[in-house]
Amino acid sequence: MRRLAACCFASLLAAAGAWAAPAQDPPAPGPYRAPPTPVAVASVPAPGQVLAVPQPLRQMLRERVMARHSGRGQRLQALVEMIFGTQALDLQYDPLATYTLAEIWQTRRANCLAFTLLFATLAREAGIQARVQEVDRVVSWYQDQNQGVVYSVGHVNVGVLVDGRSGTVDLDRNILYDRRGPQPISLDRALAHFYNNRGAERMTVGDTVGARAFFNAALAQAPEFAPTWNNLGVLDSRQGDLAGARAALETSLRLDARGDSALTNASVLYRRLGLVAQAQALERRLKAVQRDDPFAQYMAGASAERSGDLATAIRYYRRAVQLYDSAHQFHFGLARAYFLSGQMARADHELMRARALGGSSNAQRYQAKLDGLARLRTQQARR
Repeated sequence: MRRLAACCFASLLAAAGAWAAPAQDPPAPGPYRAPPTPVAVASVPAPGQVLAVPQPLRQMLRERVMARHSGRGQRLQALVEMIFGTQALDLQYDPLATYTLAEIWQTRRANCLAFTLLFATLAREAGIQARVQEVDRVVSWYQDQNQGVVYSVGHVNVGVLVDGRSGTVDLDRNILYDRRGPQPISLDRALAHFYNNRGAERMTVGDTVGARAFFNAALAQAPEFAPTWNNLGVLDSRQGDLAGARAALETSLRLDARGDSALTNASVLYRRLGLVAQAQALERRLKAVQRDDPFAQYMAGASAERSGDLATAIRYYRRAVQLYDSAHQFHFGLARAYFLSGQMARADHELMRARALGGSSNAQRYQAKLDGLARLRTQQARR
C-alpha cells in the first residue's frame, strides 16, 4: 500500500476562527451539482487561471461586501456570509473538489484548499489583509480501499489581519492542528498544494500521464515541496521506474527528513530493491519519528481499535495524550477504548476531560456522549 501526501483530501467543512460561518458541525452536502468536465492532461491550468476571479463572482463581491461596508471587519464578516449564504454563493463541501476559482463558481463546491484560495483572493480584493496558512499535521486521514492508497493529509486555512487583530478562517472547526499551529506560506507553495492535490486525484483514477503533469506543475511552483517528490516516487514505482522512484523519494527525505510518508514508501522500495540494511535504517527512523508524534500514536490507536485490539489501542491513545494532553479528540479516543474494554471509571474520566478541553462548541456533543455512556452502563447493569 502506497502513501500519498495531499492536502485537505479528508477535511470536513465548517468555518472557524475569529470570523466563522454559522454552522456548528460540518454541513450536510447540498443539492448535487455536476462537476466540471475533467481537465485534459494538456490543460493543466496556469497559476493565473487557478486564481482568476469570474466576473459574476467579482460583481457579487462588490455588491454584497464592498458597496455595503467600509470597515474591514464588517467586510470580512460579510464575505463569510456571502460565501456560505444560500442566497449568494452557497458554497458546499466536496472533499475532492480541488477546483480553480472559476470551477468553484460553476459548481458551488470546494474542499479546504480550494476554499482557502478562494477566500484569500476575494479578501484581498476587498482590501482585507489575508494570507494562506499551512498546518503540517492534522487528525484527518482518508483511505482509498480500492486503489490501495493511504493519503497523509495536511491542511491549509486563511490568516487575516484586521485593525491590528489577527484571526483564522477555517473550513473545519473540529480539525486538530499540530502544536505549531498554522504557519504562513507563499502563494507559490499554496499553488504547489493545488497542483499536488490534482495530481494525487489523477493518480487515484489511473491517469498517470495527467498525474505527472500536475506533479511537475507543483514542482515548477515550489521545487522544494517534499510532498510532491514523495508522490512522484509513488507514481514512478507504480510505473516500474524504480530508479526514478528512489531518486524522488530520497529527494523528499532530503527536504523533509521526518516525512513519514516518504520514510514508509522509501523503506518499502529499498526492500523491493534488496537493500535490506537501508530499509531497516529508514524503518528505525520512522519508528523514532512516530514515537514522539502524538498524531501517529493516535492513528496507531485508531487502527488497533478497528482491529479489536483494545489493549494496544489504549496504549497508543495514552501515549498520544501524554504527548499532547490538550487535544480533546485524543482523550475521547482513549475514553472510547476504555469503555469498549469495560473500564467504565476510566472511560468516564477521559470523557469528562474531553468535554472540558473541547470548549463550548463541543460541550453539547460530549454531554450527549456522556449521556449515551450512562445509558449503556444502565443497560449493562440490568442484564
